Formats: sequence, structure tokens, C-alpha cells
Amino acid sequence: MTSTGAARPGAAFGSDVYAARRERAAAHARAAGLAGLLVSPGPDLAYFTGYAPPETERLTLLAIPADGPGPTVVVPLLERGDLAAAPGADGLDVVTWRDGDDEHDAAARLLRADGSYAVSDATWALHVLGLQRALPGARFTAFTDAVPTLRAVKDAQEVERLAAAGAAADAAFADVLGVAFAGRRERDVAADLDRFLRAHGHEQVDFTLVCSGPNGADPHHDAGDRVIEPGDLVVLDFGGLRDGYGSDTSRTVLVAGGADDARAAQQREVHDVVRRAQQAGVEAVRPGATCQDVDRAARAVIVEAGYGEHFVHRTGHGIGTTTHEPPYMVEGEDRPVEPGMCFSVEPGVYLPGRFGVRIEDIVVAFPPDAPEGARRLNTSTRDLLTVR
Repeated sequence: MTSTGAARPGAAFGSDVYAARRERAAAHARAAGLAGLLVSPGPDLAYFTGYAPPETERLTLLAIPADGPGPTVVVPLLERGDLAAAPGADGLDVVTWRDGDDEHDAAARLLRADGSYAVSDATWALHVLGLQRALPGARFTAFTDAVPTLRAVKDAQEVERLAAAGAAADAAFADVLGVAFAGRRERDVAADLDRFLRAHGHEQVDFTLVCSGPNGADPHHDAGDRVIEPGDLVVLDFGGLRDGYGSDTSRTVLVAGGADDARAAQQREVHDVVRRAQQAGVEAVRPGATCQDVDRAARAVIVEAGYGEHFVHRTGHGIGTTTHEPPYMVEGEDRPVEPGMCFSVEPGVYLPGRFGVRIEDIVVAFPPDAPEGARRLNTSTRDLLTVR
């Protein structure tokens, strides 16, 4: 699940942090052979400025040149005061425009007519097309294609916030273990998870998937009206933002009262396979590893157990100011795992019409306390627990 939220007031970093991020962004642009980066409202703008305006049809755009003058924000005149109050506004030049002006022309005057620019993924097509009309000789590409690791490596402050978000998600999981599952609808348990996440400090809850019985075989099944039954496996996948940084964890639990039969035996077998696969994925984070090595390590365990065709998604995704972002732990991604990258390790097995199992933790690669591997930011048990 993807979040577009940004840091809440009071959770901001210092202005020096935002300035350093913009300097690193310019370096990324130079390395990619770009004239600069263009950042619209959403997680990227909040990351570089601490400014999180509403995403509307009015153009707000941060231009970070690879070389030359410093960064400039194009902003509607009526929102200039809000921008000035942002914690990262120091050091930004500002260009305003009024309703009735050609805002794309105002932005185009800051850019090279023949330049190549990476545009943040959340930018509206309305504005990209407007810039293309204003600068027909310029070229535009998405951040994910041109500078995919722009926000991938976290500093110590970011890891601290991600760890706090992970701990809050673990606390919410501990709370939900105490509620009744059997005889209640999936959406009722999802509401409990939402409440617990907020109680433990999340300002935004992005998803609370509760996938019971056969619904567990759908990796992105949303909580519905199915009544949870004794003997069901239930996949719980939940997360959101705490102080502007994401949590995302999955655990699979067993509802008490089912028959001790062949289904129960296979449920436990598959859960053990996924648990071992998840452990293998975490252990694959070591010096010299690539993103695809994490996927390969987890997938190999599941393939060897005979369930390879039922592991139908990548092993992980990055997390930061959004709950899904680069890097991605998937076959074909040969990018090296770098110190400070934070990402999920979440293998799963999904048996159509029967049940599914997923286990997910967020990890940070090569932190000071584990320089040869990964540290989990989720520490709740990965054993198969029984709920009532």
C-alpha cells in the first residue's frame, strides 16, 4: 500500500537537514546527467522542504538545478505565506503566480529550454503536459526511472523514526491478539487495528488488511464482510505514518477451534516455510548483496518446499516517508544494497480457495549495530500464534 502523507507539524527536521537533502538531490541529478529535478506536492516536496500543501490543480513546483542557481519554488501567491512557514523554507528562492497567470510559463522560465529533468512521481499529468507545451525542446522523466534511490538511504534520524513506527505497529499487533476474531467480520478486526495504530502514535493509517480463510490467498484482499471462522488462518497486513515515517508489517495468525485435520497440518507447514523464507531473506542482507539477492534467498526456500508457483509477488519494497518506495527486492534489480536502506522482507504463499500466509518485517541494512547485515525494525514474534 502507498501513502502520500508527509511529516505532521511538530515532527519536522531542522532547516539544515532539508538543505542537505537538496544538495544531495542536485548531486543525484548531476550523476544522472540531468539538468535538474522538479518536485511537486507530495512526499518528495515534504522530504526536501517540510512543506506539505494540498494537492490541487494549482501548480506548486520545487526546481532543484543540477548546477548553477539554488533551488526555487514556484507557488501560488495565495499560498506563499504557508510556504514561508515551512521548516525547510530557508535558502529557497520563491516565484509566485496569480490566478489567471500562465503558471507553467512561470515555471518554464526557471528551466533550460533543452534540458532533461526528472519529475517527482506524484506530479499531475496536467502539469507535466503544461511544461512540455511551454518547453517543447525539454525532456521529462519520472524520479523512479531517473533517480530511483534519491530517498532510499536513510540517515540516523530517519532510521530512528522508522524504528519508532515499527515499534508502534508491533504494539498494535500485541493489542489485536487480545480481541475476538471468530464470529466477527474482517472489517471489524480491521477497525480494531486502525484504532490500535492511532493509539500508539500513528497520525495516518494507510491500510489494515484482514484476510481470513480463502481470502488470505489474495495478497491485497481488503477487509470485507466475511465472518471469520474457527480454524481460519488470518493474514494481517497493516501500517501507516508515525511522525511522517512509515510502518508496514504482516503477521499470520490461527483462529482457535478448528479441527486438527489435514488442513491444519498444511497450514502449519506453510507457515513454517514462509517463516524460514523470511529469515533467509533477512540473512541475505550482507556486504556485496544486491536487491535481487534478497528476493532470491527468500524465494529459494519456498521453491524448495514445493510452493514456488504460489509466491506471486516481490519479496520487498523500500519504506520512508511513504510506505512503498524504492528500492524493490525483486528479480532483475541488481542495484547493491547500501548502508541505511530500509525495506520490507515479506515472502508469502497463497493457495487459491484455501488460505495464505505472509510474514513481513522492515529492516535497515548495515546499521552501526549490525554492520555486516540487517537489523529488524519489527520485533514481534514470527511464530504462528493462536487467537480466539
